[in-house]
Amino acid sequence: MERLQKYLAGAGIASRRKCEELILQGQVQVNNSVVTKLGTKVDPQKDIVEVKGKLVKYKEKKHYSYILLNKPKGYLTSLFDPFGRPVVLDLLKGVKERVYPVGRLDFNSEGLLILTNDGELAYALTHPSKEVEKIYIVKVKGIPSPEKLKTLSKGVILENNYRISPCNIYLLKITNGNAILKIKIREGKKRQIRKMGEYIGHFVLKLRRTQLGPISLKGVKPGEYRYLNKEEIKSLKKII
Repeated sequence: MERLQKYLAGAGIASRRKCEELILQGQVQVNNSVVTKLGTKVDPQKDIVEVKGKLVKYKEKKHYSYILLNKPKGYLTSLFDPFGRPVVLDLLKGVKERVYPVGRLDFNSEGLLILTNDGELAYALTHPSKEVEKIYIVKVKGIPSPEKLKTLSKGVILENNYRISPCNIYLLKITNGNAILKIKIREGKKRQIRKMGEYIGHFVLKLRRTQLGPISLKGVKPGEYRYLNKEEIKSLKKII
């Protein structure tokens, strides 16, 4: 028996977190009955599982792929876009395996993105309890005062009870009247860095992720990708 969300992730439907969302949204059926309870267990040999009306054909993966992509601006962190906009999978020329993004970088953000078909690792890297460190180089409009940066670094509560945990912020340099910051966070809320900039009145002009956990973007040009080596994969799996 296997937990439903793990079963779906293992079948390549999506990351485990996304599979949990599909379950909670009532888009998953087991033996013709809608299941919305996380942790429901299924027997891959006996149970019939469907997602959005389509049968899930489970094939246990014996080989996992781990890809590091330097995402350029102007690509969606998605497998498909109904409006025809470019998605990150368009950049993976020559990759035959079905992989999906771990976490997200918004359309106008750049930098390090991991793609894999290892649902367990993807789940660990994005789960808040693991507190995986992420490093960003951020260009903001204007020059924030030391007091403003200190306020952000201590953690703040934005509108609608949007909480930002304590983080590390460093002023790297000033160029043409704008500041370049290095920000280290251990959470990954939607548009978090941009909301932090808005909070102190210094809007984000450019955002690039350079590191995720032990994995660095070094040596990979924008729009290019490479497979992680054995040591890098091993270091990531220590997070699980």
